[in-house]
Formats: sequence, structure tokens, C-alpha cells
Amino acid sequence: MTGRGRSPALDVALVGSLLLVGLLTLSPTGAGGWAWGDPATELRWYAAGSATAAVQLVGNLLLLTPTAALAVLRWPVLRRLLALVPAVAAAAASIEVLQLLLPLGRVVSPVDAMLNAAGALVAGCLVAGALALHSAGSGRPPRVWAGA
Repeated sequence: MTGRGRSPALDVALVGSLLLVGLLTLSPTGAGGWAWGDPATELRWYAAGSATAAVQLVGNLLLLTPTAALAVLRWPVLRRLLALVPAVAAAAASIEVLQLLLPLGRVVSPVDAMLNAAGALVAGCLVAGALALHSAGSGRPPRVWAGA
């Protein structure tokens, strides 16, 4: 840890996770513009249970989980549900808004945003819970990074 309890390694990991999310979601697909992902159609597609739908479902749930976990470690305020929920919702919605505004040839999907947010929320809550348990069991404040 350095200075005010910040870890450069944690910051680097967080930036790296954001870069990976950007690479996965904001790289052009070759077509210009964007397409609207109708939520009802998308939900029926997921419910059909094909292997492709399962991969897409798991990928959407996991997309923001590393970023959320690292953000909860980095910013203690995100350990509170009332702070975490709007943060993950904003992050997930931002991806779809950028896909709408940039000519990437991507599908803009509210279902994807909800799945991204749900996965991030679960990851953030798990990390916050683990930190709270660790803190309660040790009688000292939680360590934010292993190097602390």
C-alpha cells in the first residue's frame, strides 16, 4: 500500500479490467452503425437454451465481474449496496450507450446491460461480504490488497 491506503497493483488491475471490457464490447464488428436488440426476442433466444445462447448468457454475466470485484476493493464506499447498485447499473448502461453512439456495428441490448449489471452486483456483494467477514473475524479493518 502507498500513501492513503492505495495500492498501485490494484489500480493497474482495475485499469486492465476496464481495458479488457472495452476491447470485448467496443471493438468494431465490421458493419457500421448499430442494431437494436429487442428484449422480448432476446429473452426467448436465451430461454431456447442453445449452446450459443448459454455462452452468451455466461459471458454477459461475467463481463463486469472482475471490474466490480476490483472496484469494491479499491473504493470502500462500494461495499454498501446503496452505492454498488447504481455504480454497476451505470457501468453496464454505459457500455450499451457507447455501442449506440459509436459506429461499431454492435447490437444495443438492454438485456445485455441487465445481465452485465447482475453479474457485477453478485461479484461486488461477494467481495464486500468476504471483506466484512474477514474484518469481523480478525478484529481489525479489512486489507484492501494482499500487499497491505
